[in-house]
Amino acid sequence: MALDRADARGDDFARARWYAVRGARSAKPATYRCPLCDERFPALVDHLLVVPEGDAARRRHAHTACVMRARRAGRLPLREEVEPRRRGLIARLLRRSE
Repeated sequence: MALDRADARGDDFARARWYAVRGARSAKPATYRCPLCDERFPALVDHLLVVPEGDAARRRHAHTACVMRARRAGRLPLREEVEPRRRGLIARLLRRSE
C-alpha cells in the first residue's frame, strides 16, 4: 500500500494519529499524487484534501475512493474518533463554579 511506502521513505503523513478530511477541487492546471494509492490525478476532478493532525503544511490531495477505502479499513481516523471532544466554554465555566 502507498501509505506503507510513504512511511518507509520517512514521510510522516502515514504516522499521524488523526486526520481532517474535506472536499477539494481546483481550477489550476496541476497534477496531484494520491498518498494512498500513489497514482496521479488532475486537480480538476473532485477529490479530498487530507490534513494529518490539522497541520496544513502536511496536507495531501487524495482520490475520494481511496480515502473512503482507507477510512473503512481504519487507516485514516478522524480527530473526533481519537481525541475526546473538549467541553465548551460555558460548560467549563459552570463546572468551575461548583
